[in-house]
Parts: sequence; C-alpha cells; structure tokens
Amino acid sequence: MPQNSITLRHQLMDLPPLKVTVALNGARKVKSDHPNVPVTIEEIAVSSAACFAAGADELHLHVRDKDQMHSLDPGLYREAMAAVTEAAPGLEIQITTEAAGIYGVEAQFDTVKQLVPAAASVSVREMARDDRVARRLYGFAKDAGVHLQHILYNEEDVHQYRAWLANGVIAPIQRDVLLVLGSYEPPKDAQPYTLPGLLNSLGDDVSSWTVCAFGPTEQRVARDVLRMNGHVRVGFENNVHRENGGLLCDNAESVSLVVQHASSLGRPLLEKVQVS
Repeated sequence: MPQNSITLRHQLMDLPPLKVTVALNGARKVKSDHPNVPVTIEEIAVSSAACFAAGADELHLHVRDKDQMHSLDPGLYREAMAAVTEAAPGLEIQITTEAAGIYGVEAQFDTVKQLVPAAASVSVREMARDDRVARRLYGFAKDAGVHLQHILYNEEDVHQYRAWLANGVIAPIQRDVLLVLGSYEPPKDAQPYTLPGLLNSLGDDVSSWTVCAFGPTEQRVARDVLRMNGHVRVGFENNVHRENGGLLCDNAESVSLVVQHASSLGRPLLEKVQVS
C-alpha cells in the first residue's frame, strides 16, 4: 500500500464518525423529476426505511399537502413523523422550516413552536428577513431543546451567522451548520472548489458541519467532505443523477454510495442505536 494511503487512513480514523442525512424530496421535486420522488406520507415512510437500512442516520423531512405542494402544516408533520418512526425506528428526524417562497418568518417560527421537534433546519438567509422573529426563534429553540442546523448558501450567509453568534442571537450551543453548494433557482450544479472558501470563512465558529450539493457532482463533493471532518446530506432534494448523468434508482442508492465511499476510505460511521 502506498505510504500516502497509510497516512490518509490514519487521519481518517481520527475523524468523528460520519453522519449521513438524507433529504428525500425537498420543497419542489415531483414525479416528473423522478418517478421515485416520495411525495405522500406513505411513500416518505417507505423511502425512509430503505434509506435507514442503507446507512442513513437522519431524515431531513419535508411534507406535502393534498396537491403535493410544500407545506409546514404541523398536523401533516406529526402524521409523517409518526409514520417514519414506525417504519424506521432509530432514524433521527429533522424537520425543515423552508419558506420556499410561500411562508413568512413568523409562520416558520410557528411551526417550530407547535411541533417542538427534536431537530429543525433554518435558513439564515430566510431568518434575516425579520431580525426580531429570528431572535425569538433561536431563543425558543435553545430553551426548548430543539437542535437547530443553520443553512448557509454563501459568504453573506456565513457573515450573518457569525454576526448573530457574536452578539448572542445564536447561542454557543447552536453551532451546527449545513453548507449548500450550488442552487435550485437559478439551476446551478455544485462546484467542489467553493467548499474550502466557505470553510475558511466559518473558521472555528462551528461544532459540526454538513454539506449538501446540487447536481451530479453530489457524490464527488461527498468524497471531499469524507476526507475532512464534515458530514454529508444526500438525496433527491438536491440531486437525482449519478455522476455519469444517469438517473439514480432511488434515495437509498444515494445513501449507499456515500456509505461505500466511507468504507473505501476507512472513515468510521455512526453506530446505529437499536430501538426495540
């Protein structure tokens, strides 16, 4: 074995166990994007179970209304969370508060207040639309024990996150971030070379960082993250294609590919919690 491979494996074994999150559908993907995009609660539960079996640790949960449109309805969330928990006991659930051009900041906060979920993702860019509500949301989450993950798309988002952290809007215990490479609108595939710059801007102001990537470069980005101390989020919300451009079979294939990369590199995985 080449000497650099030995060094790499030694470094990887010193990294924290990899957490794999799966985002099954997002706010916009429909069956015309891929026939296996799960949009009903039953489909979400089935896909969640397959992804958990493939190695996913956490579900980034979006729900849809009767017209299959993005929804933050607490009732739909409760129904979906119950279905996922029954289908995949042990799979952690993180709800989204994504606005998707539909919801205001107050409505996003209201969803968190009504559900008090174990975990939720919040876009710093969206929260910045109303600083007063953002302060209330972050404070509520800290007091209620809701684990927040801050979504950051670019350097401006990183600057806002760090400013809120510096002035106490975001508490020191709330330093989990998701870096998004590429974008849905306008359509832009992730460019792996943009990751180091975002990480440098973040500095040490994180306790945990995860990356998701739009487009067929998703798995290439994931391999880069695996070599660092980051975690990954994959799934049809951001990408439905293999690196060669062909369609993935389903969300579970996305998860399986990441697990295979981790295994080949020697990056340890999180130990599954057995739920009886």
